[in-house]
Amino acid sequence: MLLALAASLALAVTVYPRGLIHEGVVMSHGQLSLLMWGLSAGFVHGIGFDPNNRWLRVLLGPFIAWPILLLGWTLFVRNYLS
Repeated sequence: MLLALAASLALAVTVYPRGLIHEGVVMSHGQLSLLMWGLSAGFVHGIGFDPNNRWLRVLLGPFIAWPILLLGWTLFVRNYLS
């Protein structure tokens, strides 16, 4: 499920990048970096990879990926509909 969420958001951002713009205001570099981190964590955990390093396991795990990806989809849909 997480892999599908990450892949669909990556595809949506690639096909329609204007979905990240709200009323002429573009997302900041930090926000885009956070979105890319969530996408990376979604792909890593979604394919079933479990890093040996404890820190990487936390940083690329589902507890990081789910909230960021859900927030990313929420912002994308909100910006797309407005």
